[in-house]
Amino acid sequence: MVRIGLLSDTHGYWDEKYLKYFENCDEIWHVGDIGSMEVAEKLAAFRPLRAVYGNIDGQDIRKTYPQINRFTIEGAEVLMKHIGGYPGNYDPSIRGSILVRPPKLFISGHSHILKVKYDKTLGMLHINPGAAGIYGFHKVRTMVRFVIDNGEFKDLEVIELAG
Repeated sequence: MVRIGLLSDTHGYWDEKYLKYFENCDEIWHVGDIGSMEVAEKLAAFRPLRAVYGNIDGQDIRKTYPQINRFTIEGAEVLMKHIGGYPGNYDPSIRGSILVRPPKLFISGHSHILKVKYDKTLGMLHINPGAAGIYGFHKVRTMVRFVIDNGEFKDLEVIELAG
């Protein structure tokens, strides 16, 4: 069993609440638009960090983190990409990879819209944690926590950050 703290679109904004809410997590995953190496380094110093870069991220972040991160953890194959779309409307840049070999979990960010949706056609869960930073049109800052246990996703929680 592994406990995951998932966030996206911090856009360089740091909030101590990230650590508070991810205290019981084994890993932190950031789905792009990190915005500064400082944010990535603070997260990585707290818990192991898996991340992808987003469209606003500079060369320092792009050299450190990939555009696409595909890995298997606790019996579940995961695919992370910042701009990825969602079930029924996958971004052309990732659609082929998803259709040829669907992971069990596809995670994207970019839209600043929290979305958790199961793609019945592909047998794949999609999560977009929304935006944890303060920059953008979103009115509520969000993150997600969940558990992966022997290939199953459990105990998914949406965290709303004030301000």
